[in-house]
Amino acid sequence: MTYIIKILLTVLLVISSAEVAKRFPALGAMIIALPLASMIAMSFLYYDTGDAARVGQFARAIPPMLVPTILFFYAFAFLVEYKVGFVMAMLVAAAIMLGGYGLFIYVMRGL
Repeated sequence: MTYIIKILLTVLLVISSAEVAKRFPALGAMIIALPLASMIAMSFLYYDTGDAARVGQFARAIPPMLVPTILFFYAFAFLVEYKVGFVMAMLVAAAIMLGGYGLFIYVMRGL
Protein backbone atom coordinates (compact mmCIF):
# COMPACT_ATOMS: atom_id res chain seq x y z
CA MET A 1 0.00 0.00 0.00
CA THR A 2 2.84 2.41 0.82
CA TYR A 3 4.34 2.00 -2.65
CA ILE A 4 1.00 2.75 -4.27
CA ILE A 5 0.76 6.04 -2.34
CA LYS A 6 4.35 6.90 -3.29
CA ILE A 7 3.68 6.17 -6.94
CA LEU A 8 0.45 8.17 -6.96
CA LEU A 9 2.09 11.22 -5.36
CA THR A 10 4.97 11.12 -7.80
CA VAL A 11 2.70 10.68 -10.81
CA LEU A 12 0.48 13.51 -9.59
CA LEU A 13 3.46 15.86 -9.41
CA VAL A 14 4.69 15.07 -12.92
CA ILE A 15 1.28 15.06 -14.58
CA SER A 16 0.16 18.27 -12.90
CA SER A 17 3.28 20.13 -14.02
CA ALA A 18 2.86 18.88 -17.59
CA GLU A 19 -0.83 19.83 -17.66
CA VAL A 20 -0.15 23.31 -16.32
CA ALA A 21 2.72 23.70 -18.83
CA LYS A 22 0.28 23.15 -21.72
CA ARG A 23 -1.29 26.54 -21.00
CA PHE A 24 1.43 28.27 -18.97
CA PRO A 25 4.92 26.91 -19.77
CA ALA A 26 6.69 29.10 -17.20
CA LEU A 27 4.29 28.09 -14.42
CA GLY A 28 4.68 24.42 -15.31
CA ALA A 29 8.46 24.90 -15.20
CA MET A 30 8.21 26.59 -11.83
CA ILE A 31 6.16 23.71 -10.41
CA ILE A 32 8.64 21.10 -11.60
CA ALA A 33 11.62 23.23 -10.55
CA LEU A 34 10.33 23.53 -7.01
CA PRO A 35 11.99 21.01 -4.74
CA LEU A 36 8.71 19.13 -4.48
CA ALA A 37 10.22 15.87 -5.69
CA SER A 38 13.07 16.25 -3.21
CA MET A 39 10.63 17.09 -0.41
CA ILE A 40 8.50 14.08 -1.26
CA ALA A 41 11.58 11.82 -1.43
CA MET A 42 12.85 13.18 1.91
CA SER A 43 9.43 12.55 3.45
CA PHE A 44 9.37 8.99 2.09
CA LEU A 45 12.92 8.39 3.36
CA TYR A 46 12.05 9.68 6.82
CA TYR A 47 8.80 7.70 6.91
CA ASP A 48 10.63 4.52 5.88
CA THR A 49 13.68 4.93 8.17
CA GLY A 50 12.72 7.39 10.92
CA ASP A 51 16.30 8.65 10.59
CA ALA A 52 16.41 12.45 10.38
CA ALA A 53 20.21 12.44 10.13
CA ARG A 54 20.05 10.26 7.02
CA VAL A 55 17.47 12.60 5.51
CA GLY A 56 19.81 15.49 6.30
CA GLN A 57 22.67 13.74 4.49
CA PHE A 58 20.38 13.12 1.55
CA ALA A 59 19.31 16.79 1.49
CA ARG A 60 22.93 17.96 1.70
CA ALA A 61 23.87 15.76 -1.27
CA ILE A 62 21.19 17.18 -3.59
CA PRO A 63 22.46 20.73 -4.38
CA PRO A 64 25.85 19.69 -5.80
CA MET A 65 24.05 17.24 -8.10
CA LEU A 66 22.01 20.08 -9.60
CA VAL A 67 25.05 21.45 -11.42
CA PRO A 68 25.33 18.58 -13.96
CA THR A 69 21.54 18.44 -14.25
CA ILE A 70 21.45 22.01 -15.54
CA LEU A 71 23.51 20.87 -18.52
CA PHE A 72 20.57 18.73 -19.64
CA PHE A 73 18.11 21.61 -19.74
CA TYR A 74 20.37 24.00 -21.62
CA ALA A 75 21.51 21.33 -24.08
CA PHE A 76 17.94 20.15 -24.70
CA ALA A 77 16.60 23.68 -25.23
CA PHE A 78 19.50 24.49 -27.58
CA LEU A 79 19.05 21.31 -29.63
CA VAL A 80 15.28 21.67 -29.95
CA GLU A 81 15.69 25.32 -30.91
CA TYR A 82 17.99 24.25 -33.71
CA LYS A 83 15.49 21.67 -35.00
CA VAL A 84 17.39 18.54 -34.00
CA GLY A 85 14.10 16.81 -33.19
CA PHE A 86 12.61 15.97 -29.82
CA VAL A 87 13.83 12.39 -29.40
CA MET A 88 17.35 13.09 -30.62
CA ALA A 89 17.54 16.25 -28.47
CA MET A 90 16.40 14.25 -25.44
CA LEU A 91 19.00 11.52 -26.06
CA VAL A 92 21.89 13.90 -26.75
CA ALA A 93 20.99 16.15 -23.81
CA ALA A 94 20.78 13.09 -21.53
CA ALA A 95 24.20 11.93 -22.77
CA ILE A 96 25.64 15.39 -22.11
CA MET A 97 24.13 15.36 -18.62
CA LEU A 98 25.55 11.90 -17.89
CA GLY A 99 28.94 13.07 -19.11
CA GLY A 100 28.60 16.07 -16.81
CA TYR A 101 27.83 13.77 -13.89
CA GLY A 102 30.86 11.64 -14.72
CA LEU A 103 33.12 14.69 -14.90
CA PHE A 104 31.59 16.13 -11.73
CA ILE A 105 32.14 12.90 -9.79
CA TYR A 106 35.69 12.60 -11.14
CA VAL A 107 36.52 16.16 -10.08
CA MET A 108 34.86 15.79 -6.67
CA ARG A 109 36.77 12.58 -5.91
CA GLY A 110 40.02 14.41 -6.62
CA LEU A 111 39.29 17.08 -4.01
